[in-house]
Amino acid sequence: MANTTHNSPTSVTYARSLFELAQDQKLTDEIGKDLAGIAEVLRTNPTFSAFLRDPGISSGERTRVMENVLKPNVSPLLSNFLGVLNAHGRLRLLSQIASAYSDLQDEASGKIEVDVTTAKKLSPDELEQVRLKVGAALKKEPVVHQYVDESIIGGLLLRVEDKLIDASVRTQLETMKRQLIAARPR
Repeated sequence: MANTTHNSPTSVTYARSLFELAQDQKLTDEIGKDLAGIAEVLRTNPTFSAFLRDPGISSGERTRVMENVLKPNVSPLLSNFLGVLNAHGRLRLLSQIASAYSDLQDEASGKIEVDVTTAKKLSPDELEQVRLKVGAALKKEPVVHQYVDESIIGGLLLRVEDKLIDASVRTQLETMKRQLIAARPR
């Protein structure tokens, strides 16, 4: 589901600091794209990711590699930020920081991640109707991620941030069952 990665408080603090600096310099989108690119490299290149995380590799060695590999491809602000992370031994948090930064971008632009789980795949029109209704209810622009789980029988599950709205047939049947059992004569 969307945003299933839980970002540590430390990574959120670093992301917020970077985001505020990027806002001051009107670079939020550029930094966001660069961070997303770095996060993708870390995800697809476990060797590079392990290099950045390895405590046995000196800060100086990581600095040399970052200056050759990353510095020419990112803004000076992000390059300096990566240097700060390296100096404080926090490069291992880079993927989480990128995720937290993306969340801050979405929040600033009024977007919100929404997971919709249904028993069968919704058509594009049905998904758009869900998006519009959720957007109207939240007064934000939902970014909808669809999932299929046949066990819910029908209806849908909505997850918005840490809230779950369960309008599934399975839950309705379980509720009726509990009510019938509770109401039977003893």
